[in-house]
Amino acid sequence: MVLRFVQLTTTDGDRALAAINDVGLSRRVEVADTLYDLAQAALAAGASLAEAAQAQPFGPEMDVGLALAEGRVLAPIDHADPAHLILTGTGLTHLGSAEGRDKMHKAAQAGTAGDSAALTDSMRMFLMGVEGGKPDHGAAGVQPEWFYKGDGSHIVSPGAPLRSPAFALDGGEEPEIAGIYLIAPDGTPCRLGFCLANEFSDHITERGNYLWLAHSKLRQAALGPELLTGDLPDDVRGASRILRDGAVVWEKPFLSGEGNMSHAIANLEYHHFKYGLFRRPGDVHVHFFGTATLSFADGFQTRPGDEFEIMAAPFHYPVRNRLEVSEVESVRIRKL
Repeated sequence: MVLRFVQLTTTDGDRALAAINDVGLSRRVEVADTLYDLAQAALAAGASLAEAAQAQPFGPEMDVGLALAEGRVLAPIDHADPAHLILTGTGLTHLGSAEGRDKMHKAAQAGTAGDSAALTDSMRMFLMGVEGGKPDHGAAGVQPEWFYKGDGSHIVSPGAPLRSPAFALDGGEEPEIAGIYLIAPDGTPCRLGFCLANEFSDHITERGNYLWLAHSKLRQAALGPELLTGDLPDDVRGASRILRDGAVVWEKPFLSGEGNMSHAIANLEYHHFKYGLFRRPGDVHVHFFGTATLSFADGFQTRPGDEFEIMAAPFHYPVRNRLEVSEVESVRIRKL
């Protein structure tokens, strides 16, 4: 049985963890109130998340839809110390994902001494992934593009606004699948499951110079309500759309899963966790696997108040968040 887990608060304000079975029935998990605690219990027992969740009979039914409507659903993973939850990602990993990036970088090259008809660095990296991103089982393939996105303080709960910094030039959606991991006491990365995500980015900043990619990724990210355990289907199909004043103003199919990727998930995982820094016991990692679908690549410009909506089977619930812009912050450096 494949279980999905949803973190939420009760009407009394207490934390709770719900398990959703194959037919959509949601019941309260009695052995833990958070996914982190359930994962630690599973590690201690040498069990899977599903097995650990059923160490005691499930509790009463929980209405996840109502909790979503009331703003009581949390991100599917968090950490008591947000600094120990690390957000990272990989790009140029999906078939077709180089097209939009290539357009941005060729536009940036126009009018310079460079040859805009030549392959950009992004296209070269994409083609490297096509050639070597899915090695034979057990072998390491070519390393992907990699970026740091922030810590647990950058995670936005379902329905909460995605806030773009006042200095940002753009706030654009990136519909993706993210892997969720906990590092075991012996330093082994343990994949808890997958969730839908909006890996929110500043594409105008990136277009200005691809070496600004690191800056463009230091933004919040929204995670879908549920953690899907087990393997990710080879073919994930859904849609990404933007609503403005209640009307759909942009929409496009969203594809993921290894059948639509130039890299194997195992290869992306290896090239992240090969660094000992990312195998610190007790840490949580949220790693975004990339996308080939961007409204920005179609020339669409988002506005504050726009609502992003990303949905895909086999996930029951969409990722839905509104775009906001933060107030201007003054930054002062003190001498000590």
